[in-house]
Amino acid sequence: MATTFPDAQLVDLLDEVWSSMADLGDSLAESDWKTVTECPGWTVQDNLAHIVGIESTILGRPEPEMPTPVGDHLKNDVGVRNEVWVEAWRDRAGSDVLREFRAVTRERLAALRAPDADFGAESWTPVGPGTVRDLLPFRVFDSWVHEQDMRRALGRLPGEDDAVGEMAFDRITAVLPMIVGKRVAPPEGTVVVFDVTGPIRRTLAIGVEGGRAKVLDAAPDAPAAVLRTDSDTIVRLGTGRGDPGAILAGGAVELIGDSELGAGVAKSMNFLF
Repeated sequence: MATTFPDAQLVDLLDEVWSSMADLGDSLAESDWKTVTECPGWTVQDNLAHIVGIESTILGRPEPEMPTPVGDHLKNDVGVRNEVWVEAWRDRAGSDVLREFRAVTRERLAALRAPDADFGAESWTPVGPGTVRDLLPFRVFDSWVHEQDMRRALGRLPGEDDAVGEMAFDRITAVLPMIVGKRVAPPEGTVVVFDVTGPIRRTLAIGVEGGRAKVLDAAPDAPAAVLRTDSDTIVRLGTGRGDPGAILAGGAVELIGDSELGAGVAKSMNFLF
């Protein structure tokens, strides 16, 4: 289950991930900015422009015109809305996007740290109406996932065991009972174990009891299936980065026990696209 954070700590986590993204940007040549990532249709620069766009929208800045025609990588209205800002910055230099990213995130942090900041105020969230307090964990998660997209494409993945990485990873693993219980729907009593070897380490046992899947207190001695892999592969599978079949074929996931069940779980993990 994902941890609930105090308001001030959520703002600090946003500051941490945005500072990390800016520091990464400082180290990039223009060719690095144009590197294609696993986020469908986006380069390193596009991932940062997406964060600029979301935070600009939250600040009430006017939205650019809708691109026409839209790309084949856009699957729904949310994707099209996200692409508006990305397209607006696509022909600019990476350093320009980084400069705007710093300005926008600085303004957002100042607003969130202002004495009159109202975390209970009504706000849009990706899952429907909520509050500013509800929105912030999504913004930390979204920013961190796109930072990983950038770093993965450039071969600069850090160890993910900081506070932001732990929080973001917990949001992915919180979805695993739904993946196992509803999407894969194995028989009653089935237990699937995720053995996550690092940099973020977890052992998560998901068991089907009473027709529903839940996280168990401990893994049994003989689960039906074990998926042993690193935390970045869990992130890739959970966020729709790369083809699951290719990830499995490449040996990134060791399947123990019922390999058909384990492969079915791995191929069903994407909850973002």
